[in-house]
Amino acid sequence: MHPYENRPDPQAGHTPESQRDPRTAAPWVSPGHPQEPQPGQQAAPEQGQQAASQPAHQTPPAGYPQQGHPGPQANPGPQMPTGPQGQPGPQTNPGPQHPGFTHQPTPPYYQQPHGQGTPPPGWSIGSVATPERPKREHRWMPLVGTAAGAALIASVATAGLVIGFSHPAHTAVSIDSLGATSSEAVPVSGSTVSNPDWEAVANAVRPSVVAIKVQLNGGVAEGSGVVVDTKGHILTNNHVVAGATQGGITVTLSDGRVFPATVAGTDPTTDLAVVSLTNPPSDLKPATLGDSSKVVVGEPVMAVGNPLGLSSTATTGIVSALDRPVSTSEGGGQPVVTNAIQIDAAINPGNSGGPLFDAKGEVIGITSSIASLSQSSGSIGLGFAIPSNLADRIGAELLKDGTASHAFLGVELTDGQATADGVTRMGAKIHSVSPGTPAASADLRAGDVIVAIDNQPVSGAESLTGYVRALAAGQSATLTVVRDGKSFSVDVTFAAMSGSTTSGSQQGQSPSLPSLPWGQGG
Repeated sequence: MHPYENRPDPQAGHTPESQRDPRTAAPWVSPGHPQEPQPGQQAAPEQGQQAASQPAHQTPPAGYPQQGHPGPQANPGPQMPTGPQGQPGPQTNPGPQHPGFTHQPTPPYYQQPHGQGTPPPGWSIGSVATPERPKREHRWMPLVGTAAGAALIASVATAGLVIGFSHPAHTAVSIDSLGATSSEAVPVSGSTVSNPDWEAVANAVRPSVVAIKVQLNGGVAEGSGVVVDTKGHILTNNHVVAGATQGGITVTLSDGRVFPATVAGTDPTTDLAVVSLTNPPSDLKPATLGDSSKVVVGEPVMAVGNPLGLSSTATTGIVSALDRPVSTSEGGGQPVVTNAIQIDAAINPGNSGGPLFDAKGEVIGITSSIASLSQSSGSIGLGFAIPSNLADRIGAELLKDGTASHAFLGVELTDGQATADGVTRMGAKIHSVSPGTPAASADLRAGDVIVAIDNQPVSGAESLTGYVRALAAGQSATLTVVRDGKSFSVDVTFAAMSGSTTSGSQQGQSPSLPSLPWGQGG
């Protein structure tokens, strides 16, 4: 039963009214103890007899269709099988009837002690309403989920006949290994780009994917994460854990075990974070890192995560585009600009921080945002993931220092275009250059249009920003610039982005690139 479902009240003997909860239980949920007849309503006849008469008029209960249309009937009581050779068995209590409603068969109930009844397995018992979410002012929607983020259909798991049986003896067992499964090693043998074996890949990678629940001052948020070492470090999105209350982070492994966690480091600039499990188990299975620079458009991918609270959900699709400039912001903070991997695999709120796998089962990205027509539209086939090479560098720095460094050029940019060599191209037009910055040292000027970085085309200001922020302080790159109708290249060594330039950054040089210990046993 879903946590938001109405449940029978064992004291009152009926299902709580819908006013007490915005969700509604199915109208045929057992009312429990018999109710006293209401004025104008006859009492139900004894079992095995037909009702003597029907009430002249009765107002249908809330949730029934309009008069003249089929509607669920009252609890008819326990059903009995037919007699030998198709003869009807003992008649059962049909319960009070509703005039104007076409009689429809109702699902049987299994008798429980004290008159309680439960529906048999497989019958729907209601749905959860979807609350409206507040509007946010950003182009792309981060994928953190809320506790009441989906309309789900719950079903009864089991129902059994218990009358006349004694209680069985209890046997001591261990729950430590519940849900544990053996999985194939990564890379998955036999699964290729041309012939992906998603069943084998899903079996191999699920133990490396976790669900994250975060207690906030204003409620609860949910996201995803990926295990990066055997010491209990989990890589996820910063917007998943940002704002967590003290002791408010819990991580659920794929086998159902739950562990408290703390934040090891966050980087709002790239929207990445690392959390650490408290007293992690010894059997964690880290994911295997892939090389996002080798990803090509059209190759198949699988996203695994916790969309809308549905843990270990796998969806597949293809890479739709590379180096797609995406700008997101949460709560009016500094925008996160990423040259992302665009995918059409369905991802939804709650997928944030989850891994994107290639056909071999290696992580090539961290899903972080979707393009959406509205806050309630969900996936429309436009999802975005942070490339794994960037996540690798940032994650390693967060594990080491709790913060990460980013390259800084020292210019103000706008979208622009330039013509040279008989070709017009889009680019990032320099509006101003700050003194004493790498841009000033490279003799870049206002009016210059940067059309490429390391031979990668630049489509605008966000595109160049995404490329630069993906680099570490101290790294160098070659810029292709158009000035006064002529093109030239210039080498630039980037400085460190200071805290005054953008929130969450770190000053200092970091020319050596650390690597996150993916799959290296911690």
